[in-house]
Amino acid sequence: MTNPLLTPSTLPYNLPDFAAIRLEHVEPAFEEALKRHAAEIADITTAAEATWANTVEAFELAGQDLDRVMSWFFNLQGTDSTDEFDAVADRIVPKLSAHVDSIYQNDALYQRIKGVDVPEDAESRRLHDELLRRFTRRGADLDAAGKSRLQEINRRLSELSERFGRNLLADTKKLAVEFTRDELAGLSEGQLAAYEDGGRYVVPIELPTTQALQSELEESAARHKLFDASRARGKDTNPDIVLESVALRQERAKLLGFDTHADYVIAEETAGTAAAARQLIADLAPAAAANAEAECKLAGELAGEELGGADWPYWQAKRREEELGIDEAELRKYFPLEQVLTDGVFYAANLLYGITVQKRSDLAGYREDVDVWEVKEEDGTGIGLLLTDYNARPSKRGGAWMSSFVDQSHLAGTKPVVVNVMSISSNLLTIDEVTTLFHEFGHALHGLLSDVRYPSHSGTNVPRDWVEFPSQINENYAFAPEIARNYARHVDTGEVIPAPLLEAMDASRQFGQGFTTAEYLAASAIDLAWHSLPGDVPSDIDAFEADVLRELGLDVEGLEPRYRSTWFNHIFAGGYSAGYYSYLWAEALDADGYQLVAEEGINRETGAKFRETILSKGSSRDYAEAYRAFRGRDKDTRPLLERRGLAGTDA
Repeated sequence: MTNPLLTPSTLPYNLPDFAAIRLEHVEPAFEEALKRHAAEIADITTAAEATWANTVEAFELAGQDLDRVMSWFFNLQGTDSTDEFDAVADRIVPKLSAHVDSIYQNDALYQRIKGVDVPEDAESRRLHDELLRRFTRRGADLDAAGKSRLQEINRRLSELSERFGRNLLADTKKLAVEFTRDELAGLSEGQLAAYEDGGRYVVPIELPTTQALQSELEESAARHKLFDASRARGKDTNPDIVLESVALRQERAKLLGFDTHADYVIAEETAGTAAAARQLIADLAPAAAANAEAECKLAGELAGEELGGADWPYWQAKRREEELGIDEAELRKYFPLEQVLTDGVFYAANLLYGITVQKRSDLAGYREDVDVWEVKEEDGTGIGLLLTDYNARPSKRGGAWMSSFVDQSHLAGTKPVVVNVMSISSNLLTIDEVTTLFHEFGHALHGLLSDVRYPSHSGTNVPRDWVEFPSQINENYAFAPEIARNYARHVDTGEVIPAPLLEAMDASRQFGQGFTTAEYLAASAIDLAWHSLPGDVPSDIDAFEADVLRELGLDVEGLEPRYRSTWFNHIFAGGYSAGYYSYLWAEALDADGYQLVAEEGINRETGAKFRETILSKGSSRDYAEAYRAFRGRDKDTRPLLERRGLAGTDA
């Protein structure tokens, strides 16, 4: 029988034929795809005369079978992991790493790309420069011994990353907290129903340290139970992986001519240098810590006692409710999931970009509860497909993300197929979940509205501290009055959210920013500290983290970093090593860029400008130039400081 992973899909937009594909297809398809890709590379290196078409464009088009196999496998491993998936990953990930290394250390291919005549257009020149940097950063200029060691390091890091994520998912499942109904006082009937499991109530652990339910659970003991489970993740299984990963990344950086892994990573980011990223954190930390301490004191006064990390969120929420009149449980009733998605997220995209998003009931996702949507231009021209996978389940890794099954490329003749993933337990959303829904669709727009020639430049194939810019600017539309009034309707009465409540929600954006900023900076500092080590890697993870936080003044009583090392999936299994700072770096662009939107309005003209200068360009244009084309000038950090309640702090 024909392996469905080895032939292009005949479905619209090359949507994978999920009904036909099974896990047993993966390894045979993978092995054959490796051979085909190697043969394609060999054909490039032996062609008679090196031209742009038979060298660079052929390289860009090579490996489509392998891309098809790996996009199916890695997407479904993230959303529906099983022991069988993990076993397959154990066998194929090291081989994939070795295969990629063999390509970028192929001297004949490297020399051919170096010497080819480059077309005059800007996108081709940029691609050529990027390819040469990519080859050198992956060891093309090393001697034989160096290349061999680099292959060993990369193969081992791939294994460690896979194991870290698997351990974290296993711990997350194991540590899901069982409660009695009485212990869950403060939750709505809808929430209770979502957690009910055969007469007991089981609450899954979310990816961040502080759990969302800590702000709602009335019983302190229940809050502690949940918080303690969160902080136990990876403690027995991941410390050795953390330390070995840090040491290997450091060795690799030095092998490639960089002082540290952070220098290696950030040389390709828009920040430019690791020193710039560290300085951003150091500049903001004192004010964030001072604000967090003040917030904790005020929340403690309301509670009548000093607060730790388990209880702080609850009393912070009570203080917000008292000062701003926001009741989170009541507020949820204005945010039914489907209503927020169609009348909010998609409505905003239509206002800004003229696009429509329509459900395709004739197309199937990889699960029954995964919907497929077609995205079209105003004139009906098809743009691509969006898959939405929002329901929480034990097999899904924590957090929220966007990924792709097919990237846009004029050279390859492909249109995008992207997926948004979240883990939502209740049909009625929290403020944070509404924000995340808009955030992830911002990533989806980056992929869907891509308009580039080369696959390497497509959509979200950009630096980490740029990829978050479109997603974070899209968050702003969540509670813009003209958007919110269209979707925020009471689930029981149909009443549009009252203006005073919407105003209070807007005011709440700065409420608790000390805590939010400090927990984020603490995690970013831990990431950069691990990856800025120039020498020996300390063995005591807890002591190392404590030293990092103390040095920056972020060791605030009761405040936990958003992630600690043993459950820091972003940096040890998610590709954000030395890059977690990027969310704040991108927020500086977002806060400044959204000021222009606020001035010009949420309209087609503003959307067209953002689409043309940012969303459509992927990595085909210099990022500073792209921002100036949109904003009319370089970024200003003052809007970020004001948003975060840090005005007066230099950055």
